[in-house]
Amino acid sequence: MSDRPVSRTGAAALMREERFLGVSLATSWIFLAFQEQLFSRLSDPFWFTVLFGWLFAVVLGSALSVVRHADHLAERIKEPFGTLILTLAITSIEVMAISAVMIHGENNPTLARDTLFAVVMIILNGMVGLSLLLGAWRRPEQQHNMQGANAYLGVIVPLATLSLVMPTFLPGPDGQHPSAPRQLILGIISVGLYATFLFLQAGRHQDYFTDGSNRHEPRDEATPHAAAVWPHALLLFAYMGPVVFLVEQLARPIDYIIETLHAPTAFGGVVMAVLVATPEAISAVRASIANNLQRSVNIFLGSVLSTIGLTVPAMLVISRLYGHPVTLGLEHGDLVMLVLTLAVSIITFASGRTHLMQGAVHLVLFLAYVLLIFQQ
Repeated sequence: MSDRPVSRTGAAALMREERFLGVSLATSWIFLAFQEQLFSRLSDPFWFTVLFGWLFAVVLGSALSVVRHADHLAERIKEPFGTLILTLAITSIEVMAISAVMIHGENNPTLARDTLFAVVMIILNGMVGLSLLLGAWRRPEQQHNMQGANAYLGVIVPLATLSLVMPTFLPGPDGQHPSAPRQLILGIISVGLYATFLFLQAGRHQDYFTDGSNRHEPRDEATPHAAAVWPHALLLFAYMGPVVFLVEQLARPIDYIIETLHAPTAFGGVVMAVLVATPEAISAVRASIANNLQRSVNIFLGSVLSTIGLTVPAMLVISRLYGHPVTLGLEHGDLVMLVLTLAVSIITFASGRTHLMQGAVHLVLFLAYVLLIFQQ
């Protein structure tokens, strides 16, 4: 008899904590049942604002819930596997979001490139800058494992160069769209390097991605109980379900802004990038404030790596299947900003110590990126 009140209390607490899942499911049902009626008035500015804000808030809230359960899993299975689950979950949302916008509306060949570039700028400048600045506000310096950061950047730099820089100088027979053989080579390289990195991260060099200062401290090697893991794993996938459907609905107002109101083509990429980067940004900033910079480094560098290493091959496959050509090479100021960001990131993480000035530099670069969007 004593177990029944406890179980009821636990179920009630779980329902209160996961009430946003009900919001996500209810929103999905509404848009499934009344799709045409809801989207028939996009020309009304007020209704457009309400609809776009509603969809964006629910998708972002679901993504934040995915991150919350990924964080719970990370606490139980420890680094680097916890961060790996987080980055793979968010990258999956990103791939679904870009795919929905690409397939739904008129062909936007620069969407994947703009999203990738926006994610890199938001994470390597905005997220890194805010994390380092707030983390260093109460302490002179913070430390991280330099070997892990070097491992991340050692793969990010070539992948970013091959995906976003090289296509600018090696156009295919159709102009900026890479030819099929080049797409195949780029996809194989991206997946191959990312798989090799995962082997290093989850295998013989796990210590690269943990705090080196604690490497010789006693560690609890107890295996987490399955009962403590599976509820969070199930809820993680439960929240990702509505995201798959709702992000496709969000593609319609985004297409309307770009195609009808003639907004900058980068707008769609920025919206997708904000949806992807915001949940991870919150986790990274919290970890840095708690003086766990290693966790922050694993989050933002791992996010950039998985974004380039997995999203690019996925977009190339979708491009071939649906006949939507993609343009990957950056141009003009965007190309300069990418090279500058990669160079500054290498300098920032080269010593294993970070301070307030480095955070300020990254935030200034992020501000420059935002201003350039409106100048193009």
